[in-house]
Amino acid sequence: MRKFLLKRALMLPLVALGVTFLLFSLTGLLPPEMRASIYLQDQRELTPELMRELIKEHKLDAPLVVRYGSWLGNLLKGDLGYSETARMKVTDAIKTYLSATLELTIFAIIPIFFIGTRLGTISAVKKDKWPDQLTRLLAITGYSLPTFVFGLLALMFFYGWLGVLGPGRYSFETDMLIHSDAFKSYTGLLTVDSLLNFKPAVFWDAVKHLILPASVLCFGSVAMLIRITRTSMLEELNKDYVRTARAKGLKESYVIANHVRRNAMIPVITLVSLQFVRLLGGVVITETVFDFPGIGRWGVKAAQQLDLAGVMGFSLMSALLFVMANTISDVLYAVMDPRIRYGE
Repeated sequence: MRKFLLKRALMLPLVALGVTFLLFSLTGLLPPEMRASIYLQDQRELTPELMRELIKEHKLDAPLVVRYGSWLGNLLKGDLGYSETARMKVTDAIKTYLSATLELTIFAIIPIFFIGTRLGTISAVKKDKWPDQLTRLLAITGYSLPTFVFGLLALMFFYGWLGVLGPGRYSFETDMLIHSDAFKSYTGLLTVDSLLNFKPAVFWDAVKHLILPASVLCFGSVAMLIRITRTSMLEELNKDYVRTARAKGLKESYVIANHVRRNAMIPVITLVSLQFVRLLGGVVITETVFDFPGIGRWGVKAAQQLDLAGVMGFSLMSALLFVMANTISDVLYAVMDPRIRYGE
């Protein structure tokens, strides 16, 4: 395991280097004048003289390798340029929007895992009985219903009709408070910072604004996890070691919990880790429907407005998150299944 972790740790910089070079090469298809916009904080200040200065300063008319080296040097200094869409530096935009998406992801991924694996297990154990039929119906509904439809229905019912659980990340009163001197940001996660600042009203307000978008994300992802868990459980239930355990007189609940479900979790871990990265990389539709200021909505706006600095920062962040998630899922394989040993 140590050798495997060491190899993965050494591979991460190489993968990051390859990803950055690929992304930068794609921007090389654009003319130098368009690439110079990365370094502008106000497009209205652009003049022909300033354009020529930016192209010369940042070597935008130099060969690709030279330009990549200059850009990589800025990247290592934490300078990814200025995002016109976010009206701030790209690094600051990623910190701001990613913290909001991370909070939403945490509130969604925990029920996704526990509800999905639980219902998938019940569906497999009660195969072809009414719990299985009901769970499969729920999975098909969640898998088939478009996210934006479910989101709009939830928003119309709870906010439009009942007047609760509104869109956005927080209310106007909370907005005024968290941007005042009376509130200090420690983590960027509003629910955590509100508790650290002893502001229970802010915590409850943040939770209320997370319930609907997290529920929408949970409904669609749980459906997929139920199907994967059910299929994996059914495959394990038909293996010889399960029949042997039953023949020894072990309780069915013990066999399911300590043998079958543990071995069936390997494909589930893969799916959950990829789902976590998908959610953390930004769930554009859900964030748009609920007017949630997350990383995904910012990335789409940056692409729509040809905000090259924003697109590069968003793409780089998503790629690195994906590589890290794959590494973590491989480590969890060995934790869940002792038969898996890397580097031996």
